[in-house]
Amino acid sequence: MKRLLILAAAAAVALSTSACVTVIDATDDGDLAWHGENAQPFDAARDQCRAETRHGQHSDAFRDCMAGKGWTRS
Repeated sequence: MKRLLILAAAAAVALSTSACVTVIDATDDGDLAWHGENAQPFDAARDQCRAETRHGQHSDAFRDCMAGKGWTRS
């Protein structure tokens, strides 16, 4: 019983952290510090937001677009 409880706790921890993504090895310096939970793929979201807003990553419109796709900047 104790072994089952430990296994269940470990599985819960693994599941709770599996949906979090942080972009840490991006090629563009502006791509650093974005975090997503249940987010669209980063490159596709970034490209779509660039096309939709016609603004850079530091604009409010771009950040709002990325937030709509599940990404926030820390």
